[in-house]
Amino acid sequence: MSGKGEVSPPGAEEERSRRSRIINVVYLITAVDTTLMFLQFSVTPYLAKKLGFDTLWVGYLQTTVGVIQLFGGPVFGRFADLHGARAALSLAYAATVVFFLLLAVASNPMMLFLHKIPTVFMHVLPASQMVITDLSQPEKRADGLSKLGLSFGIGMIVGSTLGGQLNTRYGETFTACFGAVGSFFTLLLVLKFIPKTTKDQASSSSAEGDDKNKSLFNVGEITRLMKFPGVSLTFAVKIVAGLPSGIFQVMFSVIALDFFKLLPEQNGYMMAYFGIVQMVIQGAVLGPLTMRYSERSLLLLSIGVSALVGLAQVYIESVFQFCLNVLPMMFSLSIFNVITNTMLTKSVPSSDTGTMLGLCASVQNLLRTVGPTAGGFLYVNYGISAMGLMQFVVNSGVLVFLMHRGIQKKTEHKD
Repeated sequence: MSGKGEVSPPGAEEERSRRSRIINVVYLITAVDTTLMFLQFSVTPYLAKKLGFDTLWVGYLQTTVGVIQLFGGPVFGRFADLHGARAALSLAYAATVVFFLLLAVASNPMMLFLHKIPTVFMHVLPASQMVITDLSQPEKRADGLSKLGLSFGIGMIVGSTLGGQLNTRYGETFTACFGAVGSFFTLLLVLKFIPKTTKDQASSSSAEGDDKNKSLFNVGEITRLMKFPGVSLTFAVKIVAGLPSGIFQVMFSVIALDFFKLLPEQNGYMMAYFGIVQMVIQGAVLGPLTMRYSERSLLLLSIGVSALVGLAQVYIESVFQFCLNVLPMMFSLSIFNVITNTMLTKSVPSSDTGTMLGLCASVQNLLRTVGPTAGGFLYVNYGISAMGLMQFVVNSGVLVFLMHRGIQKKTEHKD
């Protein structure tokens, strides 16, 4: 009974406990998935080198994954909406098992490309975001999504360390088999603890009635989400403002080796540093901010900080200066990704949250597709400062546009 004498509905406490338990399992499987992803990063480059790949062909390999997941993301998201969280996560982890098994037997360049095909279904993060979105209250959604970043940070640290150790001691094949076993174990967790659907009964019934005769590959059903109020603008901001920082992230491995002259071991320490910073920001900082400030204010803050990060990047000359710049960079990226995803999922019906999050994931894959080419051109011809200058100009322009648009709306309301 509350202070106002209201009685909680029967089973309300049990339902809250059930939802909390499912969310905690999602955090766990996301941490494991990220661990395995970074474990794979310690295998593929060395195996590619053994098979005779040069830098250009490694870029082609990365672009292949980006293209596959670019088209797979929205379709996978729609699959999650139509068939539920358990089916979606099961499909993602089954594909991950196949992915690692193909990596373990890859003995020629063609096999290395073929082992990337299962990535069309490997969308654990969007599926996990859908579960958090479905099970959390709207006012707590941003906080719940931000804590997925904490799981990601843990996985980044553990995966980078574990992958390096396993690859050094036992080789690429053993490490890939370890990844397959880890993926299968996580698949069992999904089948045991994740319910068939995480959407409320009303939206599930509505979705079943509306989508019973509709194709999974219906492009119109996917793109219709752009017609909801505010979706097109937010999505455009997500692409345009995220493009410069996305290009830098894609090019970081090249920058670390060529500009900062980092050894592989030092690069591992740098990745661990990224993971720790992200854990602190998304685990301890982002939650309180989302509870206190509006989504629009935090979006403007993230874009403004990102512009300053780009300006600072123009003058970076040492690893120490870069490490200092990482703090505001991770801060802005964390807020930007969480807030835009939150705003977009709130703008569509609950029956379409998976499809929307699949579209959001495709933005990242778009950056992975165009990033190596655009980033390579900028870096080779103009250096790291050009990437920072582009980030400053683009984000400053988006910030001015959004502030001007906000002022216009206030003026219209007064009139």
